[in-house]
Amino acid sequence: MKIAIIIGSIRQGRQSQKIAHYLQHNLTGQGHHIDLVDLAATPLPMLEERVGKHPQLPAVVQDLSNRLHAADAVIMVTPEYHGSFSGVLKNALDYFYSEFSRKVVGIVTVSAGKLGGINAATQLQHVILSLGAFPLPTKLLVPEVYGAFNEAQELTSDITTRSAQRFIDEFQWLATAITEKKQQAVTGI
Repeated sequence: MKIAIIIGSIRQGRQSQKIAHYLQHNLTGQGHHIDLVDLAATPLPMLEERVGKHPQLPAVVQDLSNRLHAADAVIMVTPEYHGSFSGVLKNALDYFYSEFSRKVVGIVTVSAGKLGGINAATQLQHVILSLGAFPLPTKLLVPEVYGAFNEAQELTSDITTRSAQRFIDEFQWLATAITEKKQQAVTGI
């Protein structure tokens, strides 16, 4: 399966990329092709118009559109900023619609506090539904992110490690089920 993981933070000193790389490593080890979309390395201009409506769509936006269309499923990783998900992720999502149609989207949030970004996760779930995608009911919340990883980029908390494994298992199950159903609809089998 082709999975896009979007890192929704460009802030200096960011921490959310750690869980994105952790997921990339785990999912690659299970045979999936991972496209890591780092919005810090793929800066998008502020939205002027969506894909398909923009008279001169920036090449970086068209490239990201192609990458998202190619993905069978998506994982969005974001820190919680002021009780919500990051503005850079919102700007990126506003460009797209059909790229997410009928795809499973997993939500991963991080925070410096003990709640792991639950408010960001809840709000992002509403946006995913508005994109015509299927948000995974199981969210991965990484609390106290500054101490959540050791030097080898391994999770330090047994609770978070178990949560991550449950998230990966649930994501794979639902994404596989939806992807297979979509393929059956195309082939008529």
